[in-house]
Amino acid sequence: MADVALIAIDWGTSSFRAWQVSSDGEVVAETVSPSGIMAVQDEAFDVAFESLVGDWLDAIPGVPVIASGMIASRTGWVETPYVPLPTDVGALARALVRHVTDKGRVIYFVTGTAVNPAEGLPDVMRGEETEIVGHLATTDAAEALIVLPGTHSKWVHARGEEFATFETYMTGEVYAVMLGHSILGRLKTEGPPTPDSFRKGVEVAFTDGSILGKLFSARSLVLFDRLESDEVGDYLSGLLIGEEVRAGLARHGSERPITVIGRGDLVDRYITAFSLCGVTASPAEPGMARRGLFEIARQAGLLA
Repeated sequence: MADVALIAIDWGTSSFRAWQVSSDGEVVAETVSPSGIMAVQDEAFDVAFESLVGDWLDAIPGVPVIASGMIASRTGWVETPYVPLPTDVGALARALVRHVTDKGRVIYFVTGTAVNPAEGLPDVMRGEETEIVGHLATTDAAEALIVLPGTHSKWVHARGEEFATFETYMTGEVYAVMLGHSILGRLKTEGPPTPDSFRKGVEVAFTDGSILGKLFSARSLVLFDRLESDEVGDYLSGLLIGEEVRAGLARHGSERPITVIGRGDLVDRYITAFSLCGVTASPAEPGMARRGLFEIARQAGLLA
């Protein structure tokens, strides 16, 4: 067996990723599964955990295990508390929640983070904090703006290794609801990606006026033959991502380095949206969740 110092797990709503990690942070082995927490029936997380990584744990007895993501939420296996902002990797390491499975395996769950001002709205983050730790470990920027696209996108302002504040945009979920359960999706047909339609949506989002008034254009443009039906999805995506980027930049500005953390073409869409308003944003290196889990485990003294 190769040098394995840690098993790191990113267990989200719809997917499961785990890595065997060496003492210097390199990946020894990896497994990916669609067995996110929503796929676990009757809260049988012990059984799912054994089926996913039990063989690894049998082969490497005593190796520490650390996990983050929605698995540590109220709808997951073990609900962990939220660490208030500002926070950093050290605070997350000190707040790990130890859990023993039915088979006596020990898992350390990473907590989420939260802002809950006396005046203003509270916000929470669970899972993304690990990716942020991973990214901050790779940069020495004094300040950074970190964007994590997804169902609930996060915008995080970091100072050095500290998370100063963040906010959530429900961009991905609104997109799914609009296409699947509103009149905007009625005219949509399937087709190849249409990048020009996405850019058009972003540009409309940057114009004056409320997004509530602009959303209906995903239908009206089709009715007047100014948008093809197979362009609706990309146009709506551009509208919503463009609105998120517009609002995020209005709050944070563009003076500090901007990094987008994620996977697939979604990152490319955000990079495009930033560029259309004259702002440079860079994609993060892949593997930030795994890197973050390693850094938290190291800070917590879990590594031999």
